[in-house]
Amino acid sequence: MTLEEKLKATIRNIPDFPEPGIQFKDITPLLSDTRLCAQTAKALAEPFKERGVDVVAGVESRGFLFGVLIAYELDCPFTMIRKSGKLPYKTVAQTYDLEYGSASIEMHIDAISEGQRVLIHDDLLATGGTAKATAELIEKVGGKVAGFNFVVALSGLNGQDRLQPYSDNIVSIVKY
Repeated sequence: MTLEEKLKATIRNIPDFPEPGIQFKDITPLLSDTRLCAQTAKALAEPFKERGVDVVAGVESRGFLFGVLIAYELDCPFTMIRKSGKLPYKTVAQTYDLEYGSASIEMHIDAISEGQRVLIHDDLLATGGTAKATAELIEKVGGKVAGFNFVVALSGLNGQDRLQPYSDNIVSIVKY
């Protein structure tokens, strides 16, 4: 069985969450399987081992789970990308549009240095709005986007198209 098949057998589909018509892809059962978590982290890190990644940026909140493991696999630091008001130190922010308004994400002002190559990780790629805002935030402080990776990508929403201007290195293990 391939890793994608194992993950598809493990990830739960929750209909009508958080609202009617949405089929939520729940990765929490994956977190109960330590070996599958380790395989997933290695598979997400592998395409970036020779790409000179300096920092892994995990997007709140499920992006923290594998983001730390990926950073460990790549032997580099991890930084958190959080919703506004959640980080205790000085921050830099990026506001972006949502279907129903706008949102802001932040990171610590000293999380990424000028010229550092950053791998952006989140558990799921849908429309790509948050990942795109994260790329803009990284570029705002002088970082360079080394790529993106996701456990799951929802192909029909074309999120990858929004990320291509920042990097062609876009990896996901499971595609729906």
